[in-house]
Amino acid sequence: MLKAAGAAAGAAGIGVGAGVGATALASPASAAGAAFAHPGLLHTHTDLDRMAAKVKAGARPYAAGFAKLTANRHAQSGWRANPQATVYRGAGSPQNYAVLYNDIHAAYQNALRYHVSGETAHADTAVAILNAWSEKLTSVQGSADRFLAAGLYGYQFANAAELVRDHGDFELGRAQELMRNVFHPLSDDFLTRHNGAVVTNYWPNWDLTAIACVLATGIFCDDRAVVDRAVEYFKHGDGMGSVKHAIPVVHGDGLAEWVEAGRDQGHALLGVGLMGTVCEMAWNQGIDLYGYDDNRFLKGAQYVAKWSLGGDVPYTANTRKKGAIGGWSGSETAAGAAGVDPAMTRPIWAMIANHYTKRRGLSASYVTRAAAKAAPEGGGGDYGPNSGGYDQLGFGTLAFARDRVERAGSGAAPGAAPSGVASGGGARPQGATSASASPAAGRDLAATGTEDLVGWAAAAGVSAVAGGLLLLRRRDRVRRGEAAE
Repeated sequence: MLKAAGAAAGAAGIGVGAGVGATALASPASAAGAAFAHPGLLHTHTDLDRMAAKVKAGARPYAAGFAKLTANRHAQSGWRANPQATVYRGAGSPQNYAVLYNDIHAAYQNALRYHVSGETAHADTAVAILNAWSEKLTSVQGSADRFLAAGLYGYQFANAAELVRDHGDFELGRAQELMRNVFHPLSDDFLTRHNGAVVTNYWPNWDLTAIACVLATGIFCDDRAVVDRAVEYFKHGDGMGSVKHAIPVVHGDGLAEWVEAGRDQGHALLGVGLMGTVCEMAWNQGIDLYGYDDNRFLKGAQYVAKWSLGGDVPYTANTRKKGAIGGWSGSETAAGAAGVDPAMTRPIWAMIANHYTKRRGLSASYVTRAAAKAAPEGGGGDYGPNSGGYDQLGFGTLAFARDRVERAGSGAAPGAAPSGVASGGGARPQGATSASASPAAGRDLAATGTEDLVGWAAAAGVSAVAGGLLLLRRRDRVRRGEAAE
């Protein structure tokens, strides 16, 4: 196992801005400079215990969420991995990245199913899948889309692996090396050089995939310096994925413009889901990015939820530069919010709604409506066959529903209230805050997988599989000083 390195995380802003008038109900899982909590990416021990207990009791909405999981073909213990030495995504290569994301989702779903049901066959399946890939995969290649592959599948691999890191057969060290040597380098390089493009060339979701991978790598590998890198970029990065560039305009009505709404609905939903994922993983390590800059993410999520539900939202026209440094160049203006299909949904809302309304006691009316509409949330395989349906791990109805009285994470002292957010030191003001239209033919800068657009319109509202009596076996979990919620 890798030792924690570097200085303490730059995560001073823990809590809720006073201007929102919130009642502090929960604080992040542990102090930001403390040892890492494991499991501690999207789910903690306390989260997993809650899921298992609620499902065993047949409680709503957990039972419906678990039924959604068990019905997914990826969540079956008969799944067998098909590892590849090189994964390709993008033009000019034999694309095989679907093999990777299907296997990762199978590993995650089996691992989650094990924690809820106690059925060891599912843990064994997850371990076998992850071990097979960590033994064989050596590189991620392709067009610019290789950065998307590294970011998306990197953060997802780490989350699946985190759920079985204590399994006796799991090759933890080898999985950590895969994260550090294959996924993380591409994501970190993208945040540094943006594929040789001007920094505004890429829309926010490109940065956000990279931030998610870097943060997940740092937590999974116990590397404080890598975590610091992700947190700092989220707050102050030059690219479009930093919070004040992705959400550049805040209105007085509690909404804040999500810049990628000027592109299309599917990618805006992707961005909100990714930013929520980053915030949740950070929260479980004692870093409150949810509340950063007076809950800026909440305001952006509310905006996207209202817009996606068919509501009218303002949009400030923005023009941004695009092109290659020292090469071709141009500009593009997004003049207004794109049209929406109110039937389009993604499994992103339950996590966000439950954080703000249950952990923090804040109003999030549009996000809550979007979560209710999407419930019970599924995961990879429930939202179409293309990669867009696998960009989130999903199952938020099962994983993130919580009672308001619960405390978040594993290490918060009972009754502890978070400190106020420090709002200074923000990203550079920048009126032109969108990015990444594909360049002209032959220019490999932002090939964005347009063949996946059909996947964004996958059928929504699949009914939950009928419940029935859930006979669940619970395994004893090794507790490592984790405090009860």
